[in-house]
Amino acid sequence: MEQAAAKFGAEELKQAEEQFNRPCNFVLSVAKLEQLPLTEMGEVAFAGRSNVGKSSLINALFNQRKLAKTSGTPGRTQQLNYFNLDNRLHLVDLPGYGFAQAPEALVKNWQKLIFTYLQGRVNLKRVFLLIDSRHGIKKVDEETMKLLDKAAVTYQIVLTKIDKISAKQLAGVIAETKEIIKKHGAAYVDVLATSSEKNLGLNELKAEICSLF
Repeated sequence: MEQAAAKFGAEELKQAEEQFNRPCNFVLSVAKLEQLPLTEMGEVAFAGRSNVGKSSLINALFNQRKLAKTSGTPGRTQQLNYFNLDNRLHLVDLPGYGFAQAPEALVKNWQKLIFTYLQGRVNLKRVFLLIDSRHGIKKVDEETMKLLDKAAVTYQIVLTKIDKISAKQLAGVIAETKEIIKKHGAAYVDVLATSSEKNLGLNELKAEICSLF
C-alpha cells in the first residue's frame, strides 16, 4: 500500500478511521428509482462481481459484522442497499453482477436500474468497483467499466482478498489493472488493495472516501 500511504498522511488516515467509527445504519433497499431517498447528502457506491466480497468489505469498513448481509449464494443483493454514516454520507451497495443463476429478465431489470441510477444521481461522488485480486479484471468487469464510462461516472478499482495471494502476484495484478484502466476514460488512476479478513488497506479506502466530502 505504498502508493496509498504516500497519498494520505498519518493524520489523514487517523481522521478517516475516526469518521468511520461514527454510527452507521442500514436505511433502505431500493428496487425502483422512485424509492431513492430525496437527499442532497453525498453518496459513494460499491459495485462488483457476485461474491467479490462487497458485503464483507462494507462490514469491515464500519467494524460491524452484520451491517451488510453476507451470503455464499451469488446474487443475494438484488437491490440498491443504502447505509447512512452519521448523517454525513450514504454508502450504496449495488447488486452484484456476473452470475448465471438469475433469470435474464431479472438481470436486465437490475442493469437498467443501476444505469439509470448512475446516470441521474447528481450527489454520487464515486463508484468503487471491487475486483477479486486472485482473478483480476474479467470480461464481465470490463463490461461494467464500459457501462460506467457511458454513464460518465468516476470510478475507482478496489482489489479485494489480497491476503489470498503473494506480494509478487499482487504487484502483477496491480500493474495489469493499471494498464486496463488506461483504456477507460471515467476510471480513476489510483488502485486500492484491500483485505477485509486481515484488515489491510481499509484505512486508505476510508481516507479516499473521506477526501470526496
